[in-house]
Amino acid sequence: MGVTGGGRLRSTSARVNVTIDRLVLRGVAPADRPHLIASLQAELTRILSNPETRAEWARSQRLPVLRLGTLPFTPGPSGSRHLGRNIAGVIGKGMRR
Repeated sequence: MGVTGGGRLRSTSARVNVTIDRLVLRGVAPADRPHLIASLQAELTRILSNPETRAEWARSQRLPVLRLGTLPFTPGPSGSRHLGRNIAGVIGKGMRR
């Protein structure tokens, strides 16, 4: 599974496309945003490539908006990476609805 242009994830065994049109990062310093985005992509790839959870996503679905709510955040690169993993986890749970 890899990330294609436009932030889409693609797998050769099962087709899963995730497109994030907008990610609002209030309170995250511009220097910390790359850490958050890299962590988000890595964790989404891990979650979406897990064979144990693929059956839950067998039916096609579209979520026009997934509101994540408030997530805890600690400033800095480490906090940004942690927030990226948390965002990916919430997205993974939202896809299993």
